[in-house]
Amino acid sequence: MMKKAENIIVGISIGDLNGIGSEVVLKTFEDSRMLELCTPVIFANVKIMSFIKKNLDSSIALHGIDKLDQIVPGKVNVYNLWREGVDLNYGVNDEKVGQYAIKSFTASTKALKEGVIDVLVTAPINKYNIQSDEFKFPGHTDYLNQELEGDALMLMVQGDLRVGLLTDHVPLNKVSSCLTEALIMKKIETVKKSLIEDFSINKPKIAVLGLNPHCGDGGVIGNEDDVVLKPTLEKIFAKGTLVFGPFAADGFFGSGQYEKYDAIIAAYHDQGLIPFKTLSFGKGVNYTAGLNKVRTSPDHGTAYDIAGKGQADYNSFKEAVYLAIDVYRSRIQHSEISENPLKVKEK
Repeated sequence: MMKKAENIIVGISIGDLNGIGSEVVLKTFEDSRMLELCTPVIFANVKIMSFIKKNLDSSIALHGIDKLDQIVPGKVNVYNLWREGVDLNYGVNDEKVGQYAIKSFTASTKALKEGVIDVLVTAPINKYNIQSDEFKFPGHTDYLNQELEGDALMLMVQGDLRVGLLTDHVPLNKVSSCLTEALIMKKIETVKKSLIEDFSINKPKIAVLGLNPHCGDGGVIGNEDDVVLKPTLEKIFAKGTLVFGPFAADGFFGSGQYEKYDAIIAAYHDQGLIPFKTLSFGKGVNYTAGLNKVRTSPDHGTAYDIAGKGQADYNSFKEAVYLAIDVYRSRIQHSEISENPLKVKEK
């Protein structure tokens, strides 16, 4: 249950310590004004964070805690999730470091489930070094989908630009077989619900991109758009959802057509992510829509090539914190309106 709109507790999983995650986290909260918006809790170890802070010549003040009931508002709290030292080698793919990334992530997810933290912002991980007998997931989203209620959907956000996917981490040669009427209906309903509850858009307009070049050119370049996508979208529209398409993907973004819609749903990963990152790289946010809890992350990876050099741009991580706070507040507002639709404030 959401309990407040003020003093939101932002849990942070530290990600790959050999990457830029720690740097963008520290840079974000060096600005003391961030502590007026929320109370951060970093799931790591205060000694390792202090070491990274010194290496980056950061002025941030860290407050170590040993229990989650010791969180202090107005401080950058570091929850001592482990006690032992960690050998850091910036830019190196290290399985041991990957296990600390997952330890941070699973502990922060547990705290999110239990309501100890209000929202979760995840720093980048390396999807290869996190694998183990205990953790066999491609990344954050799949694990969250298992642990939390709802159906997870990756929604990339930057301002009014929101891009979702019908299929995400699916090989191209399997995308067409995944595009069923049931899947399309479920994904569009998830996006619609998120736009209403998470972004306070009462009657959202959603565009869907076609699978094939030129939407198949009437069956000349594939028939999935005519046989599956178009009739499904017509059914959804007939039920009152403002969904439009399928649109030919090649000119949709370049022509500015995307600006007419509250969200765009691409058929597959690169179709949506390439234009999104071209338009917003450095400020985009990966938001996991469709779940009962709020999780965001920056739109970049571990960036091993610049790790430990103080060169990382922290704006995407900062925007991820902002978006998590905004979505949390929007959900509270929507919940209050839904529970008391006719309630009038007493004068």
